[in-house]
Amino acid sequence: MRYPVESFNEEERQLLAPHFTNLDRPVFALANLPETIKGALFARYSRYSGTLRQLYLEEFAADVPAGGRPFEGEEGERAAGIYERVFLGYGDDSIAQVGGAHIACEWVSNVLTKLLQRGRLAAYLEQSTRYIAYDSPVPESAGGGYRFYRDSDLGPEYERAMTELFEIYSRSLEEVQEWAAERWPRGDHEPERAWRSSIKAKALDLLRGLLPASTLSHVGVFASGQAYEQMVLRLMASPLPEARSYGAMILEQLKLVMPSFVARVDRPDRGGEWITYLEQRRESAERWVARLGLDRSDVSDTPSVELVRVDGDEDELLASSLFESSAAGEREISERLSALSPDERAQAIGELVGARLNRRHRPGRGWEAVRYRFEIVSDYGGFRDLQRHRMLTCQWQRLSPDLGAGVPDELREAGVAGEYERALEISRREFERLEAAGMPEAAPYALCLGYRIRYVLDMNAREAMHLIELRSAREGHPTYRAVAQEMYDRIEAVHPAIAAAISHVDSSREPRLERILSEIRTHRKRVEAVQRPAPSDAPPGVSALG
Repeated sequence: MRYPVESFNEEERQLLAPHFTNLDRPVFALANLPETIKGALFARYSRYSGTLRQLYLEEFAADVPAGGRPFEGEEGERAAGIYERVFLGYGDDSIAQVGGAHIACEWVSNVLTKLLQRGRLAAYLEQSTRYIAYDSPVPESAGGGYRFYRDSDLGPEYERAMTELFEIYSRSLEEVQEWAAERWPRGDHEPERAWRSSIKAKALDLLRGLLPASTLSHVGVFASGQAYEQMVLRLMASPLPEARSYGAMILEQLKLVMPSFVARVDRPDRGGEWITYLEQRRESAERWVARLGLDRSDVSDTPSVELVRVDGDEDELLASSLFESSAAGEREISERLSALSPDERAQAIGELVGARLNRRHRPGRGWEAVRYRFEIVSDYGGFRDLQRHRMLTCQWQRLSPDLGAGVPDELREAGVAGEYERALEISRREFERLEAAGMPEAAPYALCLGYRIRYVLDMNAREAMHLIELRSAREGHPTYRAVAQEMYDRIEAVHPAIAAAISHVDSSREPRLERILSEIRTHRKRVEAVQRPAPSDAPPGVSALG
């Protein structure tokens, strides 16, 4: 393949070499440049007739000192000027997508981690409660004590309750590890290190429901300027003081590395109005919830997975899958498909998906023609893992004790179920105290991750395949494994050919998973019985249950 090759003199090469990964090929990366310089380069690029390297030499090289800058507190005036002229002057938000930054947010509560990770267009990494023990206090230099969010406004009762929860967790962790070591002794040829790791992981898995939502974690974020702007606005509009505090700190650090990308946040006519809009939107929702009496409901204290809506069918998925290879419109494609028998259409779906050797082999965008909306009740720990999926719509209600919490049967065998239940009660009482004290937004800090939460996952069939196959895997936590397996069963009931293509779902069972699945299915039967039409000879208004 032939393509034009640029030539540069020695002086130009010295200016370009530190910032472009090659000088003679049509594909290259930018390096050692401030984010605003990169953003301004691309902003100008769309209206410049030459190459990016020529543009850099002509309009930007003079603003970049030798070796570049580690951050942009004193960014080049030309770069900032070009960026702000395009972004702020013309309102071209796409320019804010071409620069990114890595931000670390440490010592954040599990309540705040969900707010940080709400945005779709970003990458997040978070410390795991399944693989990291939280029984050690933070260093004295960082304040000491167990790892939970502190605020003097929450009162000494809150601090005592959280400390007691962590003490129970710490004692139970040692006891459960001893029980697990006896329950699953090391095999003759099993490496001791691997065996000990598996025993510790089992104990952490069983006890993570004891940790309160105030447990502190570390979150790493990589996002574009546009995504960060939305994150900061969302945090600053939150009624949660911790969220507003971190929003201000994130903005402060972004000003050091990509100031022009977040310049609108501080402007009263831009960011100020935006934050007010978000606050008013939340207040309106709360007013209507109160007006309709939706702030309390008849609750069920069991986990559940309900398929509440399906948009599209297998024929629409098949037509959409054929569209890109076809020369006809979707209506004509659908008409041709209608002549096929159900078996032939199922065969076509299977062949178009292809031989998927592993779960990373996924079908094309035709699978996005079908959507599923699931309403789920699971423990908060499982919700945390499922909420991380980006390519879906996730909405969740406030964490409260109303939906109850379960106790793993293994903890009864280990002899710590009583302490686990005591921790849940301590947690519930502190939640109720904070709520009664007029701090409803802070009350969830007090609740253990074992308490349940109601949320919605709305996704297309392509994302459903990804989520179900990933989260049903044997090494996954029983809570979200149960949700994934039940989601698969509900899809199979309405779209068997689609379910057949979800071929890497792990349907294996283990005792704890079996119990959760049993609870989910008992709940489903109860709901279906209530919704079942009354017999024809029953008096009006009388259900089949009598």
